[in-house]
Amino acid sequence: MTGETPSPDPAGGRLRPLARPFRLSLDSYARITGVHPDVIRRLVALGLLERDLDADGSIWFAPSQVREMARIQRVHLRLNLTYSSLGLVLDLLDRISELERSHRRSRSEGGPPWT
Repeated sequence: MTGETPSPDPAGGRLRPLARPFRLSLDSYARITGVHPDVIRRLVALGLLERDLDADGSIWFAPSQVREMARIQRVHLRLNLTYSSLGLVLDLLDRISELERSHRRSRSEGGPPWT
């Protein structure tokens, strides 16, 4: 939790953050992304979105997941894929990006050719 100053817990002497991290409820996340909450729940179940659960079982999302939803929507619409097949495609796209970064890094360091 960057940017937070811990304060001593008077009861137990442990450190606690002064503020909670910013996160979005399921309804807020649905409103911001324009995606129905049922679709969001399905994407969570498919492992395409990361979420947190609180003690009450409520779903919360980090702000970074808004960008991830935009990525999911772009791939879904451009490639006309079902949500269940998106996991494989997104994983492959991530691997391709990592290979390209590695290739650029090795070329800039004068390493051996990629092929």
